[in-house]
Formats: sequence, structure tokens, C-alpha cells
Amino acid sequence: MKLKTLLLTIAVLGAASAIVYFVNRPARPASADPRIGTPLVERAALEQAAALRFADQGKTVQFARPADGGWRVTSYYDFPADFAKLSQFVGELQNAKIERLVSVNPERLARYEFKDTWFTLLDAAGKELMSVTLGKNAEGGGRLVRFGNEPKAYLARFSAYFDTESRNWADAQLVNLKSDDIARVEIGFTDAPAVVARRAKKEDPFVAEQAPDGQRLKADKITALLGTLTSLRFTDTTATDDANAIAAKQHLRTFKLTTFDGKTLTVALGRKPEQKIVKPPEPAPTAVSASPKPEAPNSKPEAAPAAPVSADSKPETQNPKPETATVPAGPVFAFVSSADGKAPIDALMQKRAFQIYEYTFTGLPQKADELFEAIPASPPANKTGEKPTEAKPAEAKPAKS
Repeated sequence: MKLKTLLLTIAVLGAASAIVYFVNRPARPASADPRIGTPLVERAALEQAAALRFADQGKTVQFARPADGGWRVTSYYDFPADFAKLSQFVGELQNAKIERLVSVNPERLARYEFKDTWFTLLDAAGKELMSVTLGKNAEGGGRLVRFGNEPKAYLARFSAYFDTESRNWADAQLVNLKSDDIARVEIGFTDAPAVVARRAKKEDPFVAEQAPDGQRLKADKITALLGTLTSLRFTDTTATDDANAIAAKQHLRTFKLTTFDGKTLTVALGRKPEQKIVKPPEPAPTAVSASPKPEAPNSKPEAAPAAPVSADSKPETQNPKPETATVPAGPVFAFVSSADGKAPIDALMQKRAFQIYEYTFTGLPQKADELFEAIPASPPANKTGEKPTEAKPAEAKPAKS
């Protein structure tokens, strides 16, 4: 074979090999998805967020952050949000990491149940910063998530609980003071004058302004009372014109807390009292007349035997004593106000009436006597330089002979 022919054959074979390689070359590896390894919610989105909404099973909770700061539950009368609970929820959103891309197949996405569980962040202008829909729980752990309307499903380790009861996200603290800040406390009673206790410094014990003779305040009672009042929380709210709330205002016990810096907060607690009502009389049973027996011809009617009369017998009572029923006491309500009427709690009280735990109310001293104890008697003091008298032994008397 000539050299020229050989070179031409090699060139043709080389070209054919190149064509075969180009046709059968392996596909380039797909570039990694930029979301993998990142938090479910980026910090930048949280910093820009002025509103947060989430939903589950058809119920939605909404929050807003006004320009002056502080998150509020707009889906519950614009109450201040429970900062600790909201921070935990947001922290769980940040801690959730995108582990991998699960699928971009539309048929599979339709089976992942991306429906009514979602959350959204918005900026101050109402523009959506991000939106995430949650799907099924993955078999190996984690949860499927979808960003907006993207045709992608990701896997994230997500553990946040979507509490869709808006009331549970409101800050339940009605009074937020420290016992050490209280310089004066006025304790009201329904059937006795109020007891007023004060102290000059937080280290000093409370002293009653008018204590009964020979008595002093019980330190543990005052400590417990302040602990209850300075951390008062509500359990539920109703409309301000609720019948139970209106009735509670007619039966209030009032407490006044004054701090060392001169601020006074009034806490009034009350409830509709237990009632005794008369039961309506039961209707008397209808008498059923028996059919008379046919009398025999020429028979004389027999006289009914006379009932024996006892000397001790008394006529039956025509008006028996009516039966009564007990109507339980109503729920306990708290009404809190500041001395100047400009504190946030004053505005809150205009929106709703606040219920508190029953034991919070019943655990307070019910009578003024419960606040006092006898002053222990001090031992008699010896005169200066005088030794205590020693008891002399009794002299033995001679025995009689």
C-alpha cells in the first residue's frame, strides 16, 4: 500500500471515530441546584419582612410588624405577639435546610400534596418576598417543599408546628412588673376596708399602714400576692359587652400597685357570683278515673271504711318548701388600667374583656385577717450588770417521829 493511500485511510478512520464519539458522548453533569444546602428561609428575607402569614387546614394566622417595631397578631384584634413563641417559630424556619432536589416531574409534583399548608413573607409595601408550600412528609424523614409556583419539589428537614389558633400567638401578659419594683400595694376586699402596705426600699419588709394591735403582716402572703399580680396573664377574651364581663364588673376586688418610680397600676378582678334559684314546680300528675263497676240489682252501696284518726296526725302541708338549684359562678375577669390612662394596656382593655384562671382569683387572700399574724413576744431583758436569779433548792424538813 502506498504511503499516500495509508494516510488517507487513517484520516478517514480518525474522522469516523470523532463522529462516533460526538454522537455517543456522555451528557454533561447537571449543575447543582443553588438552593441545596441553604436555609428554607434566608435571613435577608426575614429582615425585610413586614408581614408574615401561614395557613394549615383552611385556617390562616397573620402577623404584621409596624414601622415602630414589635410584631402584632393582626388576625386576633391586633394584639401584641408572643415574642418568644414567634421567635422559636421563625428560628425553626431558618434552621430547616434544603437537602436535595426531589423531582421536576409535573406528574410527581401533583402527588406530593402541595395544597393548603403554606407560609408567606411580605415587605412593607405588601410585595411578596417569598412563599413556600409544604407537601407530604418524606418516608425517610423531612418534608417536601415547593417555592412559589416553581415546578420543583425539594426535601427539607422541617419541624415547625403551624398553630392555627390566632389567640395562641397573642402575648397573654396583662401585667409585666417585678415584685422588687413595688413600693406600695393596696389590697381591696368586698366586705372590709382595704389593707395598705408599703416599704421604703426593696430590701425592706412591707409594713401595714394600719395593722391590728399586736399583729404584723405575713411576709409570705405579701410575696405570693405580688407574684400573682405582677405576672397576671389572660386565658381567653370575650367582647367587652359580654354578659359575664358586665356582671363581673359589679363584683370587683381592686388592687393597686405603685412602683418606686411613682407609676400606679390598678388591677380589678371579679366574677358573677354563684346563685341559688328556685326550681319551677313540677306539674301534678293527671288523675285517671277508673270505670265504675256495674252494681248488682237491689244491692246497697257499701260505705267506705273510715280511716283511723290518730291524735298525733297532722294535716298534709298544702305548700311544700320549693326546691332550689345552684347556678355556678361565672368566669373570672381582669380589668387593668394605668394611672394616666396612656399605657398600652389601656388601649388593649378597650378591645376585649380578659378572662383569667379561676385559681388565680381564689388563691388570693379572701379576708384581711389572712394577711396578719401575731407579733411574737420578746423575752424580758435583764438590767445592766444584774445576774439572773438562780433557783434555790428547797430545804429538807426533819421527819416527824
